[in-house]
Amino acid sequence: MLPANLNLLRTLAVLLEEQHVTRAAERLCLTQSAVSRQLLQLRQALADPLLVRDGNRLLPTPRALALQAQLRPLLQQCDALFSPQQFDPQQWQGHVRMASSDYAAHYILPDIVSTLAGAAPQLQLTYQLWLPQQLSQLADLPLELVATMLEAIPPGLEGLALGEDGPVCVMRQDHPLAQQQRLTVDDLLACEHLSLSGGGDKDSFVDLALAELGQPRRIRLHVPFFTSALRIISRSELLLIIPEHIARNMQADYAITYRPFDLPCPTHRYWLLWHPKYHDDVSHTWLRKVVFQCFEASLYSMASKSTAHRIGHDS
Repeated sequence: MLPANLNLLRTLAVLLEEQHVTRAAERLCLTQSAVSRQLLQLRQALADPLLVRDGNRLLPTPRALALQAQLRPLLQQCDALFSPQQFDPQQWQGHVRMASSDYAAHYILPDIVSTLAGAAPQLQLTYQLWLPQQLSQLADLPLELVATMLEAIPPGLEGLALGEDGPVCVMRQDHPLAQQQRLTVDDLLACEHLSLSGGGDKDSFVDLALAELGQPRRIRLHVPFFTSALRIISRSELLLIIPEHIARNMQADYAITYRPFDLPCPTHRYWLLWHPKYHDDVSHTWLRKVVFQCFEASLYSMASKSTAHRIGHDS
């Protein structure tokens, strides 16, 4: 039967090296009586005298000598087990998975990949589209990081506030409404709309506000992807309600413009989320800092851009 206290094995290793209780006690920073008690416990646990007195010496038994050969690697493994976790991004050969929208895949993921290629060249990364219904399953999903739009961090998760903005109405550059500085409710009702069905809820507030006025919005098309939505918008009369930072950034690639409109608008809040099981892992800490910086750079309208901080909830 092995001793329950692994410190006894360290005491045994030192006793076998010193073959003297007093010198062993000095090395272990223990009293001589404490070392003698531990030796007694070892003898009882291993059913062997281990060290037999011969004058002023303690001579090891055959069992003790056999144990001595095994103790050094065992104690080295124990020391390594409890030593601080070491991490070098250049040597990291892990595989991480993150999820967000197709917008993030198109406009932010290339920056993440470029940064990781230089800082952690052996790291494997899998990116997938985020489905809001996966939020309650995050503890069991193989996902290390999620970037999404929510009111607040759900209880039981950890996160960083990426920033916030509000919704705007997007249209093609030569749309008849592009001449106006701001759209009225009548303008919204006069046109047909495209609604984005993927990712977080971006435009249901419009339908709720118009429903209170008894004038439903005419939604002609639902699509799950930003890229397809913007291609359609740039070639049609349809309107699209999306977050302002996305509309602003996508102007570089699509013939679109955007305007504010006369409805009460929510604040869109963006988060980088992860499960608490990853929170203290040094590689994850490094990774989320890299990913955070890339997402933050894309969100131009951050009120707290220079003071973003960790926000967490107890499980």
